[in-house]
Amino acid sequence: MSNATIRTYERFPLARRIEHWIMMLSFTTLAITGLPQRFSSSPLSIAFVGMLGGIENLRTIHHIAAIVMMLGTAWHLLVFGYLSYVRRTRLTMLPTFQDAKDAWGAFMYNIGRAPSPPQMGRYTFEEKMEYWAFVWGAIIMGATGFMMWNPITTARFLPGEVIPAAKAAHGGEALLAVLAIIVWHMYGVHIKQFNRSMFTGKMTEAEMLHEHPLELADLKSGIADRSGDEATLRKRQRAYLPVAGVLALFMLLGVYGFVNAEQTALTTVERQAPTVEVFVPWTPTPAPTMTPTVPPTDTPLPTETATTAPTAAEGTPDSTASPQAAASDLTWENAIGPILQGKCSACHGAGALGGLNLSTYADALKGGASGEVIIPGDSATSLLVTKQQAGGHPGQLTPEELAQIIEWIDAGALEN
Repeated sequence: MSNATIRTYERFPLARRIEHWIMMLSFTTLAITGLPQRFSSSPLSIAFVGMLGGIENLRTIHHIAAIVMMLGTAWHLLVFGYLSYVRRTRLTMLPTFQDAKDAWGAFMYNIGRAPSPPQMGRYTFEEKMEYWAFVWGAIIMGATGFMMWNPITTARFLPGEVIPAAKAAHGGEALLAVLAIIVWHMYGVHIKQFNRSMFTGKMTEAEMLHEHPLELADLKSGIADRSGDEATLRKRQRAYLPVAGVLALFMLLGVYGFVNAEQTALTTVERQAPTVEVFVPWTPTPAPTMTPTVPPTDTPLPTETATTAPTAAEGTPDSTASPQAAASDLTWENAIGPILQGKCSACHGAGALGGLNLSTYADALKGGASGEVIIPGDSATSLLVTKQQAGGHPGQLTPEELAQIIEWIDAGALEN
């Protein structure tokens, strides 16, 4: 039979194919930027992050792909409403008991216990499982992604422990989704029988007979299209489009809130060398071999009753003394640790939000995912101070507490 006589049937219109490819590209981008974060210690992940110019660039690409997927999901919901209400398309993607029977029939056929495979309609039970797995995955990934993207907002309503739990669930679900695409989808669509419908939008009659014989029967009998006449369609459109516009606005606001609910608690900043004030004597220090001499003067020497200002050489602190000496009694053990544990442990305790644990002195000095937050001797560039000075932090310190922490850091951030 020549190509000119092969009959084809439309399976996916252009708009649905564009939607599919956008979602496919966003999913692929999420996978190749998410897995290196999931397996961050792998040499391949380290090399890939370096190729992209650092972890912040990789996270930015990951976030952009997530936004595209959220917008694609919103569009899919609007299209679903249009097809179900305006076009009155049969909801053939909903799972039914027949799908369980088809799955059992396919299993029996594959092990040689049934003479023929089950006949299926618009969507097979495998395609329905893929679709609803994607729906479930989108819900899980969206919820856990929000918690990691907006940890401070999350901690206002939920215990801080849910954030590391969300990270584990997000990574596990992502790995499961990637494996499902590679193993299940690739085999069913590209290996078992190469399906070109997402490229051409059509399937031949032979392909329909093999994959979707019940739908082919409906198409030939003319009962597949239940959209109605043009007047009825326009009436439904007038009713649906305003509702769709309101839903679209709310979904766009939801995506905007998802992205802009807060800034990340700790941002990566460039490390700056601390500026340290040192004491420089006004007169040159005599060399060890020199014998100090006192120039002659007409000024009488002071008596024992004269009031003289003590000098630094006599062991009395002067105006140029190190702040460490003035604040030697301010340590982590007696003041700073209890302040941070009381105000910050909800997010930066055992859960270590952003990799930062402020429950112990060693962990606090180690810092978090964005680097050191306490730089001894330099409170001006310590992230702990700059974040608190910006205000609005969930664990906001009082001015007095912040002043103590600044004084403690400038004095060398002593433990005890």
